[in-house]
Amino acid sequence: MLDNYYIADQFSLLSKLMDIHGENSFKTRSYSSAAFAIEKLPGQLADMDPEKFVSIKGIGDAIGKKITQILEKGELPLLREFIEKTPAGVIEMLQIKGLGPKKIATIWKEMGIESIGELLYACQENRLLLYKGFGEKTQTNVRETIEFYLRAQGSHLYADVEAFALIVDKALKESFPDEQFSFTGEFRRQLPVIDRLEWVTTAPEEAIKTYFAAQGYKHEQAPSAQNVAIHFFRSPEGVLINIYFPGPGHFYSTLFHYSCSDEFRTTWQAVTDKNYLDPGIKKYKSEEDIFEEAGLPFIPSPARELETTVTRAKHNPLPVPIQSEDIRAIIHSHSKWSDGSNSLEEMARACMAKGLEYLVISDHSKSAFYANGLTEERIKQQHLEIDELNKKLAPFYIFKSIECDILNDGNLDYTDNILSTFDLVIASVHSNLKMTEDKAMMRLLRAIENPYTTILGHMTGRLLLSRPGYPVNHKTIIDACAASQVAIELNAHPRRLDMDWRWIGYALEKGVLISIDPDAHATEGYEDTRYGVLAAQKAILTPDRNLSSFNLQQFRDYLAARKKSKGI
Repeated sequence: MLDNYYIADQFSLLSKLMDIHGENSFKTRSYSSAAFAIEKLPGQLADMDPEKFVSIKGIGDAIGKKITQILEKGELPLLREFIEKTPAGVIEMLQIKGLGPKKIATIWKEMGIESIGELLYACQENRLLLYKGFGEKTQTNVRETIEFYLRAQGSHLYADVEAFALIVDKALKESFPDEQFSFTGEFRRQLPVIDRLEWVTTAPEEAIKTYFAAQGYKHEQAPSAQNVAIHFFRSPEGVLINIYFPGPGHFYSTLFHYSCSDEFRTTWQAVTDKNYLDPGIKKYKSEEDIFEEAGLPFIPSPARELETTVTRAKHNPLPVPIQSEDIRAIIHSHSKWSDGSNSLEEMARACMAKGLEYLVISDHSKSAFYANGLTEERIKQQHLEIDELNKKLAPFYIFKSIECDILNDGNLDYTDNILSTFDLVIASVHSNLKMTEDKAMMRLLRAIENPYTTILGHMTGRLLLSRPGYPVNHKTIIDACAASQVAIELNAHPRRLDMDWRWIGYALEKGVLISIDPDAHATEGYEDTRYGVLAAQKAILTPDRNLSSFNLQQFRDYLAARKKSKGI
């Protein structure tokens, strides 16, 4: 089915391309407005009668006819016309943040540049400074964004590639039932961003080459490693796959080798004085045998990242990391009161259906006007609804919270009188993200010091493969959270996973609680909690140090004790 997002994207792209070509601004705005209206519709256009399109605000007769064309033809003919007369590289420039249609028109028509590579070269030569609207700051931002964009090509979010990986894994095992296959590499280590999928197998090289060729994969021969033949395959979807073919009897030593980061493996080999790709290495019957021989407790592959994990395991058995079933609640979620898709009751009942004990509803604060942030009066109204629902749904409980904007000066979005009406406050930065480290640190540290800040939300504002996040000194932030008894969110949305798992260990050292939160804007968003758990497992986070693993009474006690210590 052609959903509303697809239809909205067609109009949005048309608006931008018309703008690049200098078309009538009234028309371009009308298509842009239509895209915005369509994306916000509660029902699918494909399920409506065409006669109803015209009555929807922001659509009307002309655009209604074009919606019908999309539903009938699968695309918008007018958009196809503009795509055909626009260089592909110019269209790709729309992916570069900071470049709107007007600037792209200048780059294309005045500078004669038609690809991102050419544009990067022009930035490096300061050529953009010669044109109106391109100052030094803009040129620097464009250059840095292009460099980030190019690095991201060919990379995939774990969540985006997971289903594909599991399908390929299942197909391989069914096609070669007598052979061993195991994930290895980045996917097995549960990295948030995956550059390639990797397997170790006992299957014959030629048989695997034939299999992938039949599936339409392109084959690339790779240089073999010691005792291991390696083949690269590129799927029709563009996903790179590595298959490792170890020497006879060396399946598990090869699996172990490629299931460790370079840092972890270097330290491990220094401790054991073994190269696990050496043809003369012992033939192990499992990975557990490798750890037993080394006299170290078994370390799950997601935790095989840091040098410190090896040294830590030498002194004490590692704890069992958090599992999805350890999550007892949803903390950080949005409802229709701000920019969510579901009512408060729907959000609560979805929690109950998952066997969870409580929900922390945290709609946006008033400065987030673009997200229908709550005014002081609407906060009172929402709290009345929560009170009624808590009577209705008991013993399940909804906590009153807010995702409160951290303003430019580091203050929170409401007065203390308003903040005191919430059970807890999640403080987050949403505006003016292009900051120096000094500016970012001032805003965050001031917000952390506010006694009402309970959780620091998505610490750096990063969006994986899209936006690197503002610069912060992680240690200083964590130290400040420790001093102010502020928990740090591990925002579980697979595009955020912020704070980065690499800093969880330091937070735990300092006694700071982590809170794995889905930042859900719909009931389906609760499923994202799992990706936060996968990231947390890499840092060996345990349930007792994760706020959303507290049961209802533990959570109440935590909030009460914290408020008492703060005198609020």
